[in-house]
Amino acid sequence: QGNDQVRFELTCYALCPKIKVIAPWRMPEFYQRFPGRRELMDYAKEHGIPVPVTPQTPWSMDENLMHISYEAGILENPKPQGRGVSCVCSLIGNFTVLCMVRRPCCLSRHVNCRRRVPVKVTNAGDGATRCTALELFVYLNDIAGKHGVGRIDIVENRFVGMKSRGIYETPAGTILYHAHLDIEAFTMDREVRKIKQGLALKFSELVYNGFWHSPECEFLRECIGRSQEAVLGTVRLSVFKGQVYILGRESPRSLYNEELVSMNVQGDYEPADATGFININSLRLKEYHRLQSKVTAKQDE
Repeated sequence: QGNDQVRFELTCYALCPKIKVIAPWRMPEFYQRFPGRRELMDYAKEHGIPVPVTPQTPWSMDENLMHISYEAGILENPKPQGRGVSCVCSLIGNFTVLCMVRRPCCLSRHVNCRRRVPVKVTNAGDGATRCTALELFVYLNDIAGKHGVGRIDIVENRFVGMKSRGIYETPAGTILYHAHLDIEAFTMDREVRKIKQGLALKFSELVYNGFWHSPECEFLRECIGRSQEAVLGTVRLSVFKGQVYILGRESPRSLYNEELVSMNVQGDYEPADATGFININSLRLKEYHRLQSKVTAKQDE
């Protein structure tokens, strides 16, 4: 029923076209004997096979450095149970803590990015820095997790055609995502960013569906990578009660012109030019509504 079988096998066939995939879960003799997770747990118990789930906590968990996801059990019912979602989260929380026990303090961090890659995280309080990819990711997972950052309860649309409910936790990834988008908006041309945002939607769809090694995904990675060449700078942010707050940013490649945008200095901007700009952009609207008025008048006759 899941997407992972598609992702694994498409990747295998792309890298090794002649590979033979054996998938017991799709063999009738297997799934007729084990129609669900409970039967699998009973089998494991009977044969002394240690598994990290029980009938009371039957979560299907996929965990790696980036995130952990939970499905199955009471999560299959999308309606609130008992005390609501917080009750579910209190049972399965791993990376992140429950909102009601989030620490009442706000921690500030500096995240340095270079060409779409985070290169350094600095604690604004004690000045401690983490520079390697693993080091900064583990650190941000710890900080974000303590403040409940990165937990979502969603219903997703699986590639295989069904909807599924799950709880996902991506602590460090959420901080880095917000920091990156902020410095990207600061340094990237407006029209380039619009195109990049459209490409990002298609890219995420391809990755979700398992087409990482497809020619179209290779093409998109090249395009998106080209758009990131000027994405360089530092973002200051804080985490507090499940949220990431951007406090400021700076970059040697910034397209932000403080003098040009200032309300106190005219700079190189000529206010009178706005009249023609507005007139040209309103022309199409005037023509559209002129035609609509004619159509309405004929219908009223």
